[in-house]
Amino acid sequence: MNNDYEFGNKFYNYYDNFGIESTKYKIMAPKQSQNVQPGLEHLMKPRPIFDNPNYKGSNKLKDKVAIITGGDSGLGRAAAIAFAKEGANVVIPYYNEHIDAEETQKYIENLGGKCLLISGDITNKYFCQQIVKKTIEYFGKIDILVNNAGVQYQQDKLENISDEQFDWTMKVNVYGMFYLTKEVLPYLKSGASIINLSSITTFYGEPQLIDYVTSKGAIVGFTRALARNLALKNIRVNAIAPGFFWTPLQPSCWVKEKIPSLGADSAMARGAMPYELAPTFVFLASEDSSYVTGQVIHNNGGQIMG
Repeated sequence: MNNDYEFGNKFYNYYDNFGIESTKYKIMAPKQSQNVQPGLEHLMKPRPIFDNPNYKGSNKLKDKVAIITGGDSGLGRAAAIAFAKEGANVVIPYYNEHIDAEETQKYIENLGGKCLLISGDITNKYFCQQIVKKTIEYFGKIDILVNNAGVQYQQDKLENISDEQFDWTMKVNVYGMFYLTKEVLPYLKSGASIINLSSITTFYGEPQLIDYVTSKGAIVGFTRALARNLALKNIRVNAIAPGFFWTPLQPSCWVKEKIPSLGADSAMARGAMPYELAPTFVFLASEDSSYVTGQVIHNNGGQIMG
Protein backbone atom coordinates (compact mmCIF):
# COMPACT_ATOMS: atom_id res chain seq x y z
CA MET A 1 0.00 0.00 0.00
CA ASN A 2 2.88 2.35 0.71
CA ASN A 3 5.02 2.75 -2.40
CA ASP A 4 3.04 1.82 -5.51
CA TYR A 5 5.87 3.33 -7.53
CA GLU A 6 9.63 3.20 -7.20
CA PHE A 7 11.10 5.10 -4.29
CA GLY A 8 12.92 8.41 -4.45
CA ASN A 9 13.97 10.15 -7.65
CA LYS A 10 13.19 7.05 -9.70
CA PHE A 11 9.56 7.93 -8.97
CA TYR A 12 9.60 10.70 -11.56
CA ASN A 13 10.34 8.30 -14.39
CA TYR A 14 6.77 7.10 -13.89
CA TYR A 15 5.38 10.01 -15.86
CA ASP A 16 6.58 8.63 -19.17
CA ASN A 17 3.57 6.34 -18.86
CA PHE A 18 1.28 9.36 -19.10
CA GLY A 19 2.79 10.55 -22.38
CA ILE A 20 4.00 13.79 -20.81
CA GLU A 21 6.75 15.47 -22.79
CA SER A 22 10.14 15.87 -21.16
CA THR A 23 10.79 19.20 -19.48
CA LYS A 24 13.71 20.81 -17.69
CA TYR A 25 12.04 20.01 -14.36
CA LYS A 26 10.71 16.83 -12.80
CA ILE A 27 6.94 16.66 -13.00
CA MET A 28 5.29 16.10 -9.64
CA ALA A 29 2.08 14.65 -11.09
CA PRO A 30 -0.01 14.59 -14.26
CA LYS A 31 -3.06 16.82 -14.71
CA GLN A 32 -5.87 15.99 -12.30
CA SER A 33 -8.35 17.60 -9.94
CA GLN A 34 -10.72 16.72 -7.11
CA ASN A 35 -13.98 18.43 -6.27
CA VAL A 36 -13.61 17.92 -2.54
CA GLN A 37 -11.71 19.68 0.25
CA PRO A 38 -9.25 19.01 1.76
CA GLY A 39 -8.82 16.17 -0.76
CA LEU A 40 -8.58 12.39 -0.76
CA GLU A 41 -5.20 10.69 -0.98
CA HIS A 42 -6.53 7.36 -2.16
CA LEU A 43 -7.83 9.01 -5.35
CA MET A 44 -4.52 10.64 -6.30
CA LYS A 45 -2.53 9.43 -9.30
CA PRO A 46 0.18 8.62 -8.53
CA ARG A 47 -0.19 8.01 -4.81
CA PRO A 48 2.10 10.20 -2.67
CA ILE A 49 5.19 8.53 -1.21
CA PHE A 50 4.78 9.00 2.52
CA ASP A 51 7.32 6.58 4.00
CA ASN A 52 11.04 6.32 3.35
CA PRO A 53 11.88 2.62 3.72
CA ASN A 54 15.46 3.61 4.48
CA TYR A 55 14.40 5.68 7.51
CA LYS A 56 15.13 3.72 10.66
CA GLY A 57 13.79 5.01 13.96
CA SER A 58 16.01 5.33 17.02
CA ASN A 59 13.41 5.81 19.79
CA LYS A 60 13.68 9.59 19.69
CA LEU A 61 9.98 9.76 20.61
CA LYS A 62 9.67 6.57 22.61
CA ASP A 63 6.38 6.45 24.57
CA LYS A 64 5.49 10.02 23.56
CA VAL A 65 1.89 10.83 22.62
CA ALA A 66 1.36 13.04 19.58
CA ILE A 67 -1.83 14.62 18.25
CA ILE A 68 -1.57 15.32 14.51
CA THR A 69 -4.55 17.07 12.92
CA GLY A 70 -5.11 15.95 9.36
CA GLY A 71 -2.74 13.05 9.97
CA ASP A 72 -4.87 10.81 7.78
CA SER A 73 -3.06 11.91 4.60
CA GLY A 74 -0.45 14.17 3.06
CA LEU A 75 2.21 15.73 5.27
CA GLY A 76 0.30 14.73 8.40
CA ARG A 77 0.39 11.07 7.38
CA ALA A 78 4.15 11.25 6.75
CA ALA A 79 4.65 12.82 10.19
CA ALA A 80 2.45 10.22 11.89
CA ILE A 81 4.36 7.32 10.36
CA ALA A 82 7.76 8.82 11.18
CA PHE A 83 6.63 9.45 14.76
CA ALA A 84 5.47 5.84 15.01
CA LYS A 85 8.86 4.64 13.75
CA GLU A 86 10.41 6.71 16.55
CA GLY A 87 8.26 5.00 19.17
CA ALA A 88 5.40 7.49 19.59
CA ASN A 89 1.70 6.75 19.94
CA VAL A 90 -0.40 8.84 17.57
CA VAL A 91 -3.83 10.47 17.72
CA ILE A 92 -5.24 11.59 14.37
CA PRO A 93 -8.19 14.00 14.32
CA TYR A 94 -9.47 14.18 10.75
CA TYR A 95 -12.50 15.56 8.94
CA ASN A 96 -14.27 12.81 6.97
CA GLU A 97 -11.56 11.09 4.92
CA HIS A 98 -12.31 7.69 6.41
CA ILE A 99 -10.54 5.51 3.84
CA ASP A 100 -7.32 7.51 4.10
CA ALA A 101 -7.49 7.56 7.90
CA GLU A 102 -8.01 3.82 8.17
CA GLU A 103 -5.11 3.18 5.79
CA THR A 104 -2.85 5.32 7.96
CA GLN A 105 -4.00 3.64 11.14
CA LYS A 106 -3.36 0.18 9.68
CA TYR A 107 0.08 1.21 8.47
CA ILE A 108 1.05 2.49 11.93
CA GLU A 109 -0.27 -0.64 13.60
CA ASN A 110 1.75 -2.77 11.19
CA LEU A 111 4.81 -0.88 12.46
CA GLY A 112 3.87 -1.92 15.98
CA GLY A 113 2.50 1.48 17.00
CA LYS A 114 -0.84 2.62 18.37
CA CYS A 115 -3.10 5.03 16.48
CA LEU A 116 -6.36 6.56 17.66
CA LEU A 117 -8.64 8.02 14.98
CA ILE A 118 -11.14 10.78 15.84
CA SER A 119 -13.40 12.14 13.09
CA GLY A 120 -14.87 15.63 13.31
CA ASP A 121 -14.57 19.33 12.56
CA ILE A 122 -11.72 21.22 14.27
CA THR A 123 -13.50 24.53 13.65
CA ASN A 124 -15.84 23.43 16.44
CA LYS A 125 -14.16 24.10 19.79
CA TYR A 126 -16.27 21.41 21.45
CA PHE A 127 -14.82 18.83 19.06
CA CYS A 128 -11.34 20.07 20.03
CA GLN A 129 -12.29 19.46 23.66
CA GLN A 130 -13.31 15.91 22.73
CA ILE A 131 -9.97 15.31 21.01
CA VAL A 132 -8.12 16.14 24.20
CA LYS A 133 -10.57 14.22 26.41
CA LYS A 134 -10.28 11.06 24.31
CA THR A 135 -6.51 11.34 24.06
CA ILE A 136 -6.15 11.56 27.83
CA GLU A 137 -8.60 8.69 28.33
CA TYR A 138 -6.78 6.51 25.81
CA PHE A 139 -3.11 7.39 26.39
CA GLY A 140 -3.06 9.36 29.65
CA LYS A 141 -0.94 12.27 28.43
CA ILE A 142 -0.03 14.60 25.55
CA ASP A 143 3.56 15.42 24.58
CA ILE A 144 3.36 16.73 21.02
CA LEU A 145 0.78 18.71 19.07
CA VAL A 146 1.03 19.09 15.30
CA ASN A 147 -1.46 21.61 13.88
CA ASN A 148 -1.38 20.36 10.31
CA ALA A 149 -4.99 20.37 9.04
CA GLY A 150 -5.82 23.00 6.46
CA VAL A 151 -7.73 23.98 3.32
CA GLN A 152 -6.84 26.14 0.33
CA TYR A 153 -8.79 27.40 -2.66
CA GLN A 154 -7.50 28.84 -5.92
CA GLN A 155 -9.05 32.18 -6.89
CA ASP A 156 -7.64 34.52 -9.54
CA LYS A 157 -8.52 37.73 -7.69
CA LEU A 158 -9.72 39.03 -4.36
CA GLU A 159 -13.18 39.82 -5.70
CA ASN A 160 -13.75 36.12 -6.38
CA ILE A 161 -13.23 35.14 -2.74
CA SER A 162 -16.63 34.92 -1.12
CA ASP A 163 -17.19 35.86 2.49
CA GLU A 164 -18.06 32.21 3.13
CA GLN A 165 -14.79 30.96 1.62
CA PHE A 166 -12.68 33.49 3.54
CA ASP A 167 -14.47 32.62 6.76
CA TRP A 168 -14.04 28.88 6.27
CA THR A 169 -10.36 29.17 5.37
CA MET A 170 -9.71 31.16 8.54
CA LYS A 171 -11.77 28.82 10.69
CA VAL A 172 -10.00 25.67 9.52
CA ASN A 173 -6.47 27.02 9.28
CA VAL A 174 -6.41 29.44 12.22
CA TYR A 175 -9.37 28.93 14.55
CA GLY A 176 -8.89 25.15 14.62
CA MET A 177 -5.24 25.64 15.60
CA PHE A 178 -6.24 28.16 18.28
CA TYR A 179 -9.00 26.00 19.77
CA LEU A 180 -6.98 22.80 19.91
CA THR A 181 -3.79 24.40 21.19
CA LYS A 182 -5.75 26.10 23.95
CA GLU A 183 -7.30 22.78 25.00
CA VAL A 184 -3.99 20.90 24.88
CA LEU A 185 -1.88 23.41 26.83
CA PRO A 186 -2.97 22.41 30.35
CA TYR A 187 -1.65 18.89 29.69
CA LEU A 188 1.73 19.83 28.22
CA LYS A 189 4.75 19.48 30.47
CA SER A 190 8.34 20.67 30.24
CA GLY A 191 9.91 19.35 27.05
CA ALA A 192 6.65 19.31 25.09
CA SER A 193 6.55 20.51 21.48
CA ILE A 194 3.97 22.29 19.34
CA ILE A 195 4.48 22.28 15.57
CA ASN A 196 2.34 24.46 13.31
CA LEU A 197 2.11 24.25 9.52
CA SER A 198 2.59 27.51 7.67
CA SER A 199 3.48 27.64 3.96
CA ILE A 200 6.01 28.93 1.48
CA THR A 201 3.13 30.86 -0.10
CA THR A 202 3.06 33.27 2.84
CA PHE A 203 6.65 34.31 2.23
CA TYR A 204 6.36 35.09 -1.48
CA GLY A 205 2.66 36.02 -1.58
CA GLU A 206 1.02 33.51 -3.92
CA PRO A 207 -1.43 35.74 -5.84
CA GLN A 208 -4.06 33.03 -6.39
CA LEU A 209 -4.26 31.98 -2.73
CA ILE A 210 -4.90 35.29 -0.98
CA ASP A 211 -7.04 33.97 1.87
CA TYR A 212 -4.83 30.90 2.35
CA VAL A 213 -1.68 33.05 2.43
CA THR A 214 -3.32 35.33 4.98
CA SER A 215 -4.17 32.39 7.23
CA LYS A 216 -0.69 30.92 6.97
CA GLY A 217 0.82 34.29 7.81
CA ALA A 218 -1.33 34.37 10.94
CA ILE A 219 0.14 30.99 11.88
CA VAL A 220 3.65 32.46 11.75
CA GLY A 221 2.63 35.25 14.12
CA PHE A 222 0.84 32.82 16.43
CA THR A 223 3.91 30.57 16.50
CA ARG A 224 6.37 33.33 17.36
CA ALA A 225 4.20 34.91 20.05
CA LEU A 226 3.22 31.63 21.69
CA ALA A 227 6.84 30.45 21.64
CA ARG A 228 7.93 33.45 23.67
CA ASN A 229 4.93 33.09 25.96
CA LEU A 230 5.78 29.46 26.80
CA ALA A 231 9.58 29.56 26.64
CA LEU A 232 10.19 29.60 30.40
CA LYS A 233 7.93 26.55 30.75
CA ASN A 234 10.24 24.75 28.31
CA ILE A 235 7.38 24.15 25.89
CA ARG A 236 8.70 24.78 22.41
CA VAL A 237 6.59 26.17 19.55
CA ASN A 238 7.82 26.13 15.97
CA ALA A 239 6.43 26.18 12.46
CA ILE A 240 7.24 24.52 9.15
CA ALA A 241 6.75 26.36 5.86
CA PRO A 242 6.71 23.65 3.17
CA GLY A 243 7.16 24.27 -0.51
CA PHE A 244 5.07 22.28 -3.00
CA PHE A 245 4.55 18.74 -1.76
CA TRP A 246 2.37 16.17 -3.52
CA THR A 247 -0.55 16.02 -1.08
CA PRO A 248 -4.35 15.98 -1.46
CA LEU A 249 -4.43 19.78 -1.08
CA GLN A 250 -2.89 20.18 -4.54
CA PRO A 251 -5.48 18.43 -6.77
CA SER A 252 -8.32 19.65 -4.54
CA CYS A 253 -7.20 23.28 -4.96
CA TRP A 254 -5.53 23.96 -8.29
CA VAL A 255 -6.95 23.71 -11.79
CA LYS A 256 -5.66 20.50 -13.30
CA GLU A 257 -3.44 22.27 -15.83
CA LYS A 258 -1.28 23.71 -13.04
CA ILE A 259 -0.50 20.40 -11.34
CA PRO A 260 2.47 19.25 -13.50
CA SER A 261 4.39 22.50 -12.94
CA LEU A 262 4.07 22.73 -9.16
CA GLY A 263 7.50 23.20 -7.60
CA ALA A 264 9.18 23.78 -10.96
CA ASP A 265 10.47 27.21 -9.94
CA SER A 266 12.44 25.87 -6.96
CA ALA A 267 16.22 25.55 -7.24
CA MET A 268 15.79 21.78 -7.29
CA ALA A 269 13.28 22.18 -10.14
CA ARG A 270 10.70 19.83 -8.66
CA GLY A 271 7.97 19.42 -6.12
CA ALA A 272 8.46 16.97 -3.27
CA MET A 273 6.96 13.89 -1.69
CA PRO A 274 5.62 13.87 1.90
CA TYR A 275 8.33 11.51 3.18
CA GLU A 276 10.88 14.27 2.50
CA LEU A 277 9.36 16.43 5.23
CA ALA A 278 8.96 13.71 7.85
CA PRO A 279 12.45 14.08 9.44
CA THR A 280 11.78 17.79 10.05
CA PHE A 281 8.70 16.89 12.09
CA VAL A 282 10.80 14.42 14.10
CA PHE A 283 13.53 17.01 14.67
CA LEU A 284 11.10 19.61 16.01
CA ALA A 285 9.25 17.07 18.14
CA SER A 286 12.34 15.54 19.73
CA GLU A 287 15.09 16.65 22.11
CA ASP A 288 17.31 17.21 19.07
CA SER A 289 15.71 20.67 18.85
CA SER A 290 15.80 21.47 22.58
CA TYR A 291 17.10 25.02 21.93
CA VAL A 292 14.83 25.72 18.94
CA THR A 293 11.65 27.71 19.50
CA GLY A 294 9.77 30.46 17.70
CA GLN A 295 11.32 29.43 14.39
CA VAL A 296 9.97 28.74 10.92
CA ILE A 297 11.73 25.90 9.11
CA HIS A 298 11.68 26.27 5.32
CA ASN A 299 11.58 22.99 3.38
CA ASN A 300 11.12 24.22 -0.17
CA GLY A 301 13.82 22.87 -2.47
CA GLY A 302 15.64 26.20 -2.63
CA GLN A 303 12.69 28.36 -3.62
CA ILE A 304 13.80 31.99 -3.85
CA MET A 305 11.56 34.29 -1.85
CA GLY A 306 11.49 38.09 -1.99
